[in-house]
Amino acid sequence: MSATQIDAYQRYSFSAVSGSHQILHDVYYRGEGAPIVLIQELPGIGQETLRLADKFIDAGFSVYLPHLFGPIGKTSMVGNMTRVLCLRREFSVFSSGKSSPIVDWLRALCRKVRDDTQAAGVGVIGMCLTGNFAISLMGDDSVLAAVASQPSMPFHSQDALHMSADEIASTRQRIDSTGAMLAFRFAGDPMCTAKKFNSIDRQFNDGQQRIDLQTLPGRGHSVLTLDFVDEVGHPTREALDTVLAYFLRQLKHL
Repeated sequence: MSATQIDAYQRYSFSAVSGSHQILHDVYYRGEGAPIVLIQELPGIGQETLRLADKFIDAGFSVYLPHLFGPIGKTSMVGNMTRVLCLRREFSVFSSGKSSPIVDWLRALCRKVRDDTQAAGVGVIGMCLTGNFAISLMGDDSVLAAVASQPSMPFHSQDALHMSADEIASTRQRIDSTGAMLAFRFAGDPMCTAKKFNSIDRQFNDGQQRIDLQTLPGRGHSVLTLDFVDEVGHPTREALDTVLAYFLRQLKHL
């Protein structure tokens, strides 16, 4: 099935401060209903991500796509990695114990989306490079639901988190009032390994399940996009159905 292309979306530029730096990116949005901020993964906003956005819009949500790097409409793994490494004021791909500066911009965006739509809160999905961002953003009072799909950073240390101690504490506290968030990975994923999920589990699931960690069979990486198979009974389709039910419950109270 072909995806709705980006020219069907409305667009605005959004600026926010992170530390001493001003960050500016375009945001594309479409749909009616409770808002979901869908954060692109390293390959970019390709056809697979646009098809994922269609799934949420068809289910009655509005989708906000911040354009952080790379071309829109196609994937560019090597090119986008080079772009991210050059965006050192926004991304700290090798840092553990703290998040990338772009998280401050995304946090401000979530607040703007909540206020503009007069919603009680927004949903967030982070994937791959941005998977850990969803966990950090869950700590903000603008976010009611978050999904971390194949959270991979920091790339060089799978047993560490790309979050500060304060972010971990705020996310734990927020989840205690909103309910558990979701995280997904493939069993054979070399970029988001069992060590990563074990690290998340140690930090968040001591005595209660704050993050529902789900491991799918196989050696894929992008659960909801590049490796997604839209067939009933397929593990990735079941993962998407779980996400849709979660957002319906958290954002629409259904």
